Formats: sequence, structure tokens, C-alpha cells
Amino acid sequence: MLIEQIDSDLKEAMRAHEQATVDALRMLKARITNEGIAQQKEFDDAQLQTIIASEVKRRKDSIEAYESGNRPELAEKEKQEIIALMKYLPEQLSEAEVASIITSKLEGKSFTATDFGKAMALVMPELKGKADGQLVSKILKEKLNS
Repeated sequence: MLIEQIDSDLKEAMRAHEQATVDALRMLKARITNEGIAQQKEFDDAQLQTIIASEVKRRKDSIEAYESGNRPELAEKEKQEIIALMKYLPEQLSEAEVASIITSKLEGKSFTATDFGKAMALVMPELKGKADGQLVSKILKEKLNS
């Protein structure tokens, strides 16, 4: 199970003195524990991947903030934490693969730019967890506007 892998990797990172990995995994475990308590349940691997993807997104947002605030050392730490977390997510699709999937899903459908939400709801089930939502949104907008 994924949570057992995270526990094992945390111990390994602690032994190897990989501070960025230790920090990322401790924060992840805390988030999983807090959400488990709040929702009064244990999570399966798919739900854990959703939480991990959310943590990666938070760090990407932090990187943007740190870079715009001229704090490259903090941005670099966040990048290292993203690398540590990405190993628990499925391999991400390339931009070309995402575009291909979107094209095949929209084939035969007549969506306009105003139908963005409907089109997004159509393509996201296949892309969820496999591609960044911002990338999917960008490509979908380009397809709808062309």
C-alpha cells in the first residue's frame, strides 16, 4: 500500500539525512493524518494520490510566490520537495499526449468556448492524476477557441 511505502521512504530519508525529502514526507503524513481524522476514515491509494497531487500543487504555487518575491533559496527547497512527492504519483502525460486525449474525447462533439466546463468534465475523468489540471485547462481552451 502507498502509505506503507511513504513510511518506509521517510525512514530511509531520515537515515540518509535527506532533509528536503524528510520535510516533504512528514508534511504529507501530517496532512493524511489530519484529513483522515476530519473525514473519519482511512484512505485508499487513489485517494492518497489525490492528496499528494494537492501537496505538489501547493508547492508549485509556493515556488511562483517565492520566485516573484526574489527568494530563490526557498523556491529551490520547494522544488526538491516536489521531486520527493512526484514518485508517489502516476507518470505524468506529456503535452502532446494530453492534447491527443482531449482531441479524441471532443471528436464528434460541438463544444464552444462557453461550454468549457462541460468539456472539462468530459476529459478530466481520463486525465485526472495523469496530467496537471492547468495544462489540461490551457490545451482545452486552445482547442475550444480554434
